[in-house]
Amino acid sequence: MTVKVAVIHYSATGTVHALAQAVVEGAASTGAEVRLRRVAELAPDSAIDRNPRWRQHADATAALEEATLDDLAWADAFAFGTPSRFGAPAAQLKQFIDQASGLWEEGRLADKPVTVFTAAFNRHGGTEATILSLSNVFYHWGALIVPPGYTDPVVFAAGGNPYGTSSTGSSEDGPDAPTLAAARYQGERLARTTLRLHAGAQALATPDVVDDADSVLRAHAG
Repeated sequence: MTVKVAVIHYSATGTVHALAQAVVEGAASTGAEVRLRRVAELAPDSAIDRNPRWRQHADATAALEEATLDDLAWADAFAFGTPSRFGAPAAQLKQFIDQASGLWEEGRLADKPVTVFTAAFNRHGGTEATILSLSNVFYHWGALIVPPGYTDPVVFAAGGNPYGTSSTGSSEDGPDAPTLAAARYQGERLARTTLRLHAGAQALATPDVVDDADSVLRAHAG
């Protein structure tokens, strides 16, 4: 059984992009089919040109495919990445998500596992608030939020954020090794959770299993 995972992110100077690549590696390690996508840039060139790292990253990832609503429809699970902007997701990612109302109305985003990762300049720069803020969208979708929680030592080694992997600081080298390991684990956890859900759905589609489940429910109801 193979599941499909869409890793959709916005990154200005490359930190979130590095996390996204690690999430892809983790998900792919389970045998999942993975799409890495970036959302469209909304900032003008004049703003990007004022920050050499922003310009360098924009040029380096220009060939990376932009996310479309087809990616959301295609995927069995989502991983969204964004820098923290005052404790909220970047406008670029939010603008993409805001286009998904049609899929939401059709129920095509419901019951799909989703996870979030982020980055901020300061240690207390709003990473947890950003993840929680973005999670409000997924409650509306009826998606199934899959946080890393405190389920593996790599989470503690990366700073102990149970909501999602978060990179802090402004190193030009990008996220450190423990943070990338946590991101890989988060991608793997998302894919494995999706596999278990699909396996369960497949089992329930078997008449004998459904009959057994109905018997258990009737017994508890009595």
